[in-house]
Amino acid sequence: MKMSKILVCDDDREIVEAIDIYLTQEGYEVLKAYDGEEALKVLQSEKVDLLIIDVMMPRLDGIRATLKIREQNNMPIIILSAKSEDADKILGLNVGADDYVTKPFNPLELVARVKSQLRRYTQLGSTVSGDSQAVYEVGGLSINDDLKEVTVDGELVKLTPIEYNILLLLVKNQGKVFSIDQIYENIWNEDAIGVDNTVAVHIRHIREKIEINPKEPRYLKVVWGVGYKVEKL
Repeated sequence: MKMSKILVCDDDREIVEAIDIYLTQEGYEVLKAYDGEEALKVLQSEKVDLLIIDVMMPRLDGIRATLKIREQNNMPIIILSAKSEDADKILGLNVGADDYVTKPFNPLELVARVKSQLRRYTQLGSTVSGDSQAVYEVGGLSINDDLKEVTVDGELVKLTPIEYNILLLLVKNQGKVFSIDQIYENIWNEDAIGVDNTVAVHIRHIREKIEINPKEPRYLKVVWGVGYKVEKL
């Protein structure tokens, strides 16, 4: 079985070493960087399966680095930060991170989140052999779950693993309303505690990618006070 390669980027070398120890014990190969510029250089020469990156760093911080990385790379990104305010979490998700861990953190929780993101990403990248394909359609929106491809009116749409899984959940259950907590528990496989902003940010990103006018969505609808659904067309 292929060993997953994880890049850990933080200007605090003690934190990098601590994360290295825990991830290595779990069988992962760990690469290290100490600012955003170094992380970008590593990604140019190495095939990395997941990135853990701190927000506050010299030269190039984690937010700007994540923005640059997302231009080319769809791998899972977990952002670390000493700040716990919702605004900072939303900022991290807005620039393309898949998850957010606040310092100080429990290393075992970080490892669990790494495993969860890699599992999701691996499933997204897998294909199924054979002639039959699992295709879900609503209007001009189509999801080929064997190829893990989303198209809108024939145009390929690039989604992150989290975005893909949320959309797939809703499209497979057209017309059914899912609460924010139900979406979170289905996709993250964790209890939903204070997750409103996390889910809302991902929903907004999906709309920006699949809707002609995200403010007047055709597919992904909000049911005020209840949750979200993909409309049957």
